[in-house]
Amino acid sequence: MDWKRIFLSELDGHFVFEIAFRTVFMFIVVLVILRLSGKRGVRQLSIFELAIILTLGSAAGDAMFYKDVALLATVLVCITAISVYRLITWLMTKSSRFEKLLEGHPVYIIEDSVMVIKEGRKDSLSKDEFFAELREKGVEHLGQVRAAILETEGNLSVFFYADEDVKYGLPILPHAYNKYSDTITEAGLYACIICGTLNRLTPGHHQCKRCQHDEWVSAINTKRVG
Repeated sequence: MDWKRIFLSELDGHFVFEIAFRTVFMFIVVLVILRLSGKRGVRQLSIFELAIILTLGSAAGDAMFYKDVALLATVLVCITAISVYRLITWLMTKSSRFEKLLEGHPVYIIEDSVMVIKEGRKDSLSKDEFFAELREKGVEHLGQVRAAILETEGNLSVFFYADEDVKYGLPILPHAYNKYSDTITEAGLYACIICGTLNRLTPGHHQCKRCQHDEWVSAINTKRVG
């Protein structure tokens, strides 16, 4: 192993200072460009905005440590990228069809306390991530949720039932959820662990008529706290 080549390559004392200057310069340029975009946080980024960020990052990264990459050329790339962003943003204000093409549309994940099932749908949240998001919002079971919508920028909007309207639902706290089984030993109200559909079951094996899954957990109807 040539450790000198791995860690230093052709690095010399003069280029170390040049790298430091390039890094600070490009950091300021990217910061200004992002500030011009008007976005305040990563959670607000749509897919095409993320593409702009990656473009800026790639251009800035090359300029930071490649000697033959001119800083002014990189600044031109950044200005072009933000100009494209501004143009696309303007076009989206003029055409709702163009906006939906680029950013997609909000997707219902829960309606009336059960998971929405659509053939061939690919949501950007896995079930575990989705349940984690709900728990962060104080949700203990799906019976508390009237609707949950995955917004185009990735945020999850949750609409709750009033306490007096809370239904029985699928528990999503880990200890309760992990008590699921494919064999019902005691008659009662159960929730399918995949779609949250409720069924009053008798001892034995049962398949969910909605999603054809066969594992169930006892449904609960506790009120929200806080």
